[in-house]
Amino acid sequence: MNKLNSMIAIAALAITFTACKKTTEEPIIVVPPSDGATLTLSGKTAESNYANIVFADLSTDKSTPVDRKSFNFGLTSDSRFKVVLNAAYQTTAVTTSKTDIATVTVADPGTTINLNHDITDASTATLVDNWDGDISKTAIPEISATDADNKVFLISFEGSKDKDKWFKVRITRNGTGYKVQYARLSETAIKTLDVAKSSDFNLVFVSLENSKTVTVEPKKTDWDFSWSYGTYNSGLGSPYWFQDYIATNNLAGVSAAEVVATSTLTYATFVESNISGLAFLNTRDAIGSKWRSTTGTGIKTDRFYVVKDGAGNIYKLRFVSMGVGSDGGERGKPVFEYKLVKKG
Repeated sequence: MNKLNSMIAIAALAITFTACKKTTEEPIIVVPPSDGATLTLSGKTAESNYANIVFADLSTDKSTPVDRKSFNFGLTSDSRFKVVLNAAYQTTAVTTSKTDIATVTVADPGTTINLNHDITDASTATLVDNWDGDISKTAIPEISATDADNKVFLISFEGSKDKDKWFKVRITRNGTGYKVQYARLSETAIKTLDVAKSSDFNLVFVSLENSKTVTVEPKKTDWDFSWSYGTYNSGLGSPYWFQDYIATNNLAGVSAAEVVATSTLTYATFVESNISGLAFLNTRDAIGSKWRSTTGTGIKTDRFYVVKDGAGNIYKLRFVSMGVGSDGGERGKPVFEYKLVKKG
């Protein structure tokens, strides 16, 4: 009997301990999105007014600067196998007719196209990824599961416009990742870099100059847009590069709408009920260069933007200064303010 009582007591103690353990687990803390703030983006260094790409995350009031020349291209981490050129590095690329990278040389590059493009030639638009960020309109075709279909491509970037400084690159699939073969066009020794996808990020970035993968963008859920030097339409249908370009994180579902102020609708008066009438764009250039002019006044004070992040939070945003005209700002350090309009 005593043995039975002891067993019952032990069982009761175990149940009590288990119940107590369940009730003492730490709760999951959900950090609410920022109600709004004013941010200054640090794109400027002692060497240049546009040395960095700066990523901004409105819900956490954070900005992250990264050297714009730290990589040459990114490789998509989703189900696709796409190559995304570094638009902030004046990158151009063209596919050759060859699959054997060893046979691609300065004397026989496999193409007659000059990557040192002419801005007046609209056909040079094919040498860059489309500025709207549509992943189906990249300069390099998707990497095929059929190895023989993957041609060598040539890549040029700022400071490497002479042909012997171009890189020759061949990318193939390697399981769920990539195999990158590359060398300068004038070199015969071919290097190889295996690149694994990372589901936390839109892209995994490759630096050919440093022979490694590098971290550039924050995790795909941790930024809304970037400020940098970038590629856009020259107006002649060809690519043109300039600073103060805003690129939205469209690959992670961020969208934006432009609002031109009226006598009855301003940044100050814009509220949640005004959202329904907006046309949000899920493109890289949803904001682009529309917010400023590099001559005259600089900031276009007659407009503001509404940004919807990947979590559904909606912010109104307006630019305050950029160091052009009489806005009192500093070039390379744009300032903007934003306010939460609707929580996701």
